[in-house]
Amino acid sequence: MAGRGRKIPEQVLAIFDRYVENNVRHLNKDEAVEMLQSEFGLSTEQADNMFETFDKDHNGIMSVWEFQQFYQCVGNRYDAQEMVNKFQEMDKDNSGLLDMEEAREGLKTLTAGGGRALEDKEIEFFLKSTAGDDNMIDLGKFAGLLFRLKLYKGPQ
Repeated sequence: MAGRGRKIPEQVLAIFDRYVENNVRHLNKDEAVEMLQSEFGLSTEQADNMFETFDKDHNGIMSVWEFQQFYQCVGNRYDAQEMVNKFQEMDKDNSGLLDMEEAREGLKTLTAGGGRALEDKEIEFFLKSTAGDDNMIDLGKFAGLLFRLKLYKGPQ
């Protein structure tokens, strides 16, 4: 089973366990959406999108491992709100999705993990590896993109 034997960070367990019943460390979709709204200040739509993104096995249940992946990408409540604000700032047409042009312009304002600006070819790489078949980026994909940017050092 994925994650077995790996230690889940205490801050992840502290949040997740507030919503767990009978020591069963998984939440159905409604419970998980409620947790994402309460703990991270996400709207219902944003929390639903995050659930769909991080429910990796698409079984309608968020495991503690899947929540750990969310937490690793998004961070705490403050970080989550910062991410949402950046997404909304980039979403010029307020559609709730970033088209390729909105995302391209927004990525020009972001930096890689080392703090340097991204080159055009790097921006194109991140766009192609993030956007879906419809060439759109939702909030969940954006969270993953920001996480990858934090780790990305680029050419040395």
